[in-house]
Formats: sequence, structure tokens, C-alpha cells
Amino acid sequence: MAAGEFVSVSSQLDTERADVAREREELATQPEFEKRELAAIYVGRGLTPEIASQVADQLMAHDALSAHARDELGLSEAVGARPVEAALTSAATFAAGAALPLVTALGAPPPYVVPVVAATSLLCLTALGALSANAGGARVLRASARVVFWGALAMGLTAGVGWLFGRMA
Repeated sequence: MAAGEFVSVSSQLDTERADVAREREELATQPEFEKRELAAIYVGRGLTPEIASQVADQLMAHDALSAHARDELGLSEAVGARPVEAALTSAATFAAGAALPLVTALGAPPPYVVPVVAATSLLCLTALGALSANAGGARVLRASARVVFWGALAMGLTAGVGWLFGRMA
């Protein structure tokens, strides 16, 4: 999972860098067009055309590339792609998430390992969905249901593939 996250976020970073390079080229070759484009963004956000033009002029004079990266591309240093951070976070969260079902599997009576681990996993997913929704100010029931649904679907598909290939006991 961490490797997949690293590759995914690295691809996102490559795209962001390509977008910024293209914007840098456009600013060098078409500065007036880029200024009008920036002003149009501000008009779309509710400024009058006159104020939007003044804001675009000032931002272009100060740091045109940053203004376009932020307001046209939606990029900023604070929220840019960080592949190593994403990979380490993914590794830590997946390891932590696997700990309780693993401990449950070790402690459950052999004939009941699969249902006990499945039930424990779904309970943990419910709790994590509720916790994340509460932390983010979202609706707890909806978030919990979504996490449980997709978790149950993933477990079911995994069990189905295992059964198809004769790996399930």
C-alpha cells in the first residue's frame, strides 16, 4: 500500500510540476493573456472587472507564477503532493489498521477465526468512519456506512477470489 501510495502521489507531483512548467512558459510568451485570464478568475469569484484587473496587475507584478499556480491551477506549497510523506503515512495507518484484526485472529478459536475477524474488522471500520467524520465535521452515520460498505465489499471480494482459487479453508 505504501509503495502504491508513493507511486500515485509521485504521479500527481509530476502532473503538478508539468502544469507549473506550462504556466511558466505561458507567462513568458503571453503575459497579457495570462493577466486577463487571472482577472477573469477573480471576476468569477465576485470581484468587479476593475478590481479584478487591479488585483491581477498587482499579483502579476509581485509573483505571477505563484498567483497563477494558486488561483488558476489550485496549487500551493502547503497542499502540494509529497510522495514520501504519503507513503510513510499509508504504511503507518495500514499497519495500525491491521493490528486489531491480527490480534483477534490470534486469539479467536480456530473454527471461528474468519467470522470473528470479519466482525471485528467491520466494527473497527465503523468506529474509524465515525471518528474521522466527527474530526472532519461530517455526518457520522453517512461516513461510517460508507467505510463499512466499502470495507465489507473488499472483504467479500477478497474471500470470493480466495474461494475461487481454493485458498479458503
